[in-house]
Amino acid sequence: MKPILPTLSRSVDDASIHANRYIIAMTVTLACVLELLDTSIVNVAIPHMMGTLGATLDEITWVSIGYVVANVIVLPISGFLGNLFGRRNYLLLSITLFIVASIACGNASTLPEMVFWRIVQGLGGGGLIATAQSTMFEVFPRKEMGAAMAIFGMGIMLGPMLGPTVGGWLTDQYSWPWIFYINLPLGLLALLLVLLYVPESKLRQKVEHIDFTGLLLMAAGIGALQLMLERGERLDWFDAWEVVAYAVISIAALGAFIIRQLEHLHPLVDLRVCRDPQFAAGLVMTFFLGASLFATVFIFPVYLQTLMGYSAWQTGLLILPSALASGLIMPVSARLVSKGFPARGLIICGAGLFMYSMWLHYHFTTQSGTWDFMLPLVIRGVGLGMIFMPLNNLSMANLQPLQIGSATGLYNLTRQLGGSVGIALSATFSTKLSHMKNDVLLEHLSGPFASERLAMLKSRLLASGMPVTSADGAAHALLAQQVQKQALMLAYDHLFMLFGLAMLLTLPLLVVMKKQQVAASAEVAH
Repeated sequence: MKPILPTLSRSVDDASIHANRYIIAMTVTLACVLELLDTSIVNVAIPHMMGTLGATLDEITWVSIGYVVANVIVLPISGFLGNLFGRRNYLLLSITLFIVASIACGNASTLPEMVFWRIVQGLGGGGLIATAQSTMFEVFPRKEMGAAMAIFGMGIMLGPMLGPTVGGWLTDQYSWPWIFYINLPLGLLALLLVLLYVPESKLRQKVEHIDFTGLLLMAAGIGALQLMLERGERLDWFDAWEVVAYAVISIAALGAFIIRQLEHLHPLVDLRVCRDPQFAAGLVMTFFLGASLFATVFIFPVYLQTLMGYSAWQTGLLILPSALASGLIMPVSARLVSKGFPARGLIICGAGLFMYSMWLHYHFTTQSGTWDFMLPLVIRGVGLGMIFMPLNNLSMANLQPLQIGSATGLYNLTRQLGGSVGIALSATFSTKLSHMKNDVLLEHLSGPFASERLAMLKSRLLASGMPVTSADGAAHALLAQQVQKQALMLAYDHLFMLFGLAMLLTLPLLVVMKKQQVAASAEVAH
C-alpha cells in the first residue's frame, strides 16, 4: 500500500517568511560552507596532525574518513529528521553539534579521540546541506528560485575549493587546531541567524513510526560503500579482504534497505521520488558533476605540490580564482533562467566550457607556470558554475513540496558519492596510468638522446663536487626520477580529459528534463 501525499491546507505567511528570504538564504548557505570546508580543510594539516597525535599515515586517514562516512549516512535521512525534530530545530541541533565537535577536535590529544569527534562533527554537518536546500525551496517564490539556488550553489562550490587555501594559511600562520577553531565564530554567527530569521517549516509531517531496521541497514550500506571508496586504492581494491567485506556489506545492506523503503508505509527515505524521470536523470548528472568537481579539485593540488613544488598555501591561492569564477557566474545563470533562457542550454554551455578547460588541462606539462594555469582554472569554474544551478532546478521541477525534503537529501548524497567515486578513480588510475606511461617512456629512452642526457646529468653532478665513482649511478637515478615525473604528468593529463568527457556523455539525459522551473512550496501552498 502506498501512502498518499497529504493536501496542503494552510498557506505560508509571506509577510513573515519572504521578507527575510535572502537573509535566510545567506544563513543556511553559511552553514553549508562550514560543513563543506571541513571536508577538505583537514588534508593540508595531515602531516602536522601525525606528529602531534603520534599516528601513521594510514591511521591519520581515519580523521577524514570518519567525517565523510558520518556525513553521507545522515544526508539521505535529513528530510526524515527534519520532520522528527522540526526543520528549524534540526538545523539548530546540527550547527550546535558541529560547533561542539569542532572545539573537541581542536583539543584532541589522541587519535581515537580525534576520530570520535570527527564522526560527531560529520553527523552534525551532514544535515546542513539538504536542510538548507529544502528551507530555501519553501521560503522563495518560483520567480526567485534561481537566485536562491545561485546563493546556495556558491556555498557548495566555494566550500571544497576554499578548504586547502584556508587550511594552508591557518596551519602555516598558527597551528593545525585552528582549522577546527575557525568554525566557532562562524558557527555561532550561523546559529544566531537561524534563531533570528529561519522559520519552522509549514510542511512538516508528523512522524508516526521510526524504522530502526531501515536506519541500521542504511547506515551499514552507505557507511560500507564510503569506506570501500576511501580505502580501496590504498589497499589495492579487491585484492584485500577488507575491501571485499565492505563491498559485500554495502550491496546486501543497500539492497535490503531499498526493498524495505519501497514497501514501508512510513519510509525513512522516500525513494518513490526516483520514479520521476526528470529527477532520476538529475541524479545521474549530479553524480558526474560531483565526480568532476571533487576529482579535479583533488588531482590539481596533488599535481602542483608533488610535481611543481608548490606549497599548500600557494596551491590554495592559485585555485581561488576558479572558486570565485563559479561564485560570480551563478547569479548570472540565475538571472538568465529567470529571463527565460533555457536551463538546458546553460547546462550544455557549461559542460562545453568544462570540457574545453579539461582539454587545456590536458596540455599541462612539468614546465607549465602560474599563468598557464590561470585561464583553464577560471574557465573550469565558469563551466561548473553554469551547470550547478540550472541542473538543481531542473532535477526538482516535477516534485511536490512534501517530496522536497527526501529529494534534496538524495540529491546531495548522490553528488557526495559521485565526488567519492571520482577521487577514488583518480587515485587508482593516476597510479596505474603512471606505471603504464613510465614503461612506455623507458622503452623509448635509448640511443643517442639517453646517452646525451646521462652525460649532461653526470657532468652537473661532478661540477657540484660529487665523486667520480658515485656520479654515474646518481645520473641514472636522476634520469629515472625525471621519467617517473613525466609519466605521472601524462597520467594526470589523461585523467583531466576523462572527467571532461564524462560530463559531456551525460548531456543526452537532458532530453527527458523538459520542465524548466521548480514550483516553490510557498506558491503551491496558496
